[in-house]
Parts: sequence; structure tokens; C-alpha cells
Amino acid sequence: MKPQNELNNLAKKVLQQEAEAIMGVAEAISLTPDFAQCVEAILSLRGRVVVTGIGKSAHIAGKMVATFNSTGTPALFMHAADAIHGDLGMIQPEDFVIAISKSGDTPEIKVLVPLLKRKGVPLAALVSNADSYLAVQADYVLHAPVEREACPNNLAPTTSTTAALALGDALAVCLLESREFSRQDFARLHPGGTLGKQLYLKVGDLSRQNQQPQVPDTAPLKDIILEISGKRLGATAVLAAGGELVGIITDGDLRRMLTTYEGRLEAVRAQDILTPAPVTIDVDDFAVEALARMQERNITQLVVLENGRFNGFIHLHDLLREGLV
Repeated sequence: MKPQNELNNLAKKVLQQEAEAIMGVAEAISLTPDFAQCVEAILSLRGRVVVTGIGKSAHIAGKMVATFNSTGTPALFMHAADAIHGDLGMIQPEDFVIAISKSGDTPEIKVLVPLLKRKGVPLAALVSNADSYLAVQADYVLHAPVEREACPNNLAPTTSTTAALALGDALAVCLLESREFSRQDFARLHPGGTLGKQLYLKVGDLSRQNQQPQVPDTAPLKDIILEISGKRLGATAVLAAGGELVGIITDGDLRRMLTTYEGRLEAVRAQDILTPAPVTIDVDDFAVEALARMQERNITQLVVLENGRFNGFIHLHDLLREGLV
């Protein structure tokens, strides 16, 4: 096995080569109008984007399809080898095909292109070789120039697949921006997992599951302790006679009070020991915003408001339970 420093240097070299390749792709975009025209053509589609490739390019095609679908561009994956054995039937007259191939001259691609031309669908070639058969036959050329692979034998697809992947991401983001695809649109397509919860889960969805500890500002110490311990959120809201929120009392406030208060405990009222102007959040705010406020203030609960009135609490444990932390 090679020494650690030699392995580190080799890894840095690979990453540097791939970074340089991506910069080369960025420069190539400005050399022809094809990229922008390809975006415009896809935006005007009534059908879907069908992305095809073979070998490692097929894996890139699959990822591109996943990104398109998750950002508002309906897409399908078609393996180039399977296309000539029946899968070509998935392509409809209103579709748009993107074929990925480093060389643009692989046998499967050469067989596939005439069949696509016969169907009359627009064809974009995502290639490293702009003079290849695929590029010459395509309506649009998405050029991803790569001088050599990061593989020391210049054989294993490494730099070329990274460049193709990055160009596919650029295409997806341009389509996303052009469609004015919003966070809400994204949330509708990603309802599952932590990502989905970050985009759609509201504070009220969690706080409504909790009890609503509250005491009047005139409540004696015994009532305050019973409310905090009984509702098991580690705090209680303090409300004025008209229901307005005037402060919060936490179990930490009680401990500090017991060590510092010099008067008779029987005389203590909520208004004597509350913390005024507690940190609040609205029921319609995203739960991830509640987490950000807790982290910023180094606290474990927030008072939840609805139309400016006390509505309950959201606790750090609620966010932990949903996997947002």
C-alpha cells in the first residue's frame, strides 16, 4: 500500500483534474448557442426528456433523469442497448432525446441515432468529441471537452463522467430557474425523508401534538410548578388577564429562583420570576426555522403564536423525533 501522504497527493491530483475539466465545460458553453437553444427547446416541450447512454454514461443519464424529474422537467431513462431491442417504443413524437457518450462513436449509439432521426424527435448530444458521429447528427451539441481521464491509464471514465454530470446539473438548474420552480414546488415533489420535512413541515404540525402549559401572571409558585411538571415541556407561558403573552417561566428559572430568592416563597407570583419577551415563532413558519432559532439562542423550546396569541410550544425533542436535527 502506498504511504498516506502519497495517497493524499494522488487524491488531490484527481480532484484538481476533474475541477479543471468542469471549468473547461463552463468555457465551452459560451462558444456556441447550442446550450441556451437546448434549454429553450426543452422548455417548449409538450412531451418528456428521454436521456440515454451506455456504460458509465448510462449511469450519468440515470442521475440526470432523477434531477430533471425532481426539479419540474418530466424525464425518462432509456438504455442505449435496450433501445434497439424494444425500449425505443417509450419515445413519443413530442419527446426530446439527450444522448450521452464521451466519444460519440460507440456502436450502440451509431445504431440508435438513425432510429431516433426516423422518429423525428429533437436530439441533443452530450459529448466530449464535438466532431463525433453523434455530435454531427444531433440538433444540439452539449460539449463537455475532456483532454484525458483522471485514471492513470487514461481508460476508466472519471473526468469525462464528472464533466457530463456537471453539465447535466447545469442544464437542470437552468430549466428550474426558467420555470421559476419554487421551494413549494420542490416540496411537493419531495414529500419523504428529511429533505421533504425541511421543505413542508410547519411549526404547527408539531406544536399541536404538545400540551399548552400556561399560567396567569398572578399564579402562585405551587401552580407554576404543577403546570410545568404536569405538561412535561420544561416551561410554561405566562399570560396577562386579557390572554396576552407576557413571558415564560422554565424549570431553569425555578431552580435559579430557589437559590437566589430571599423573600417568602408563598408570596412569589409568576410575574415576579418570569422572563419577559420570550423567543417566539408562528404556527405557519417552517419547523426548520424553529431549529435555527433554537440553535441561535441556545435554547430548547420556543413559544408558538397564532395571530399574535399564545398557541403552545415547540420543543427540540419534537425536531429530533422528526429527524430534523
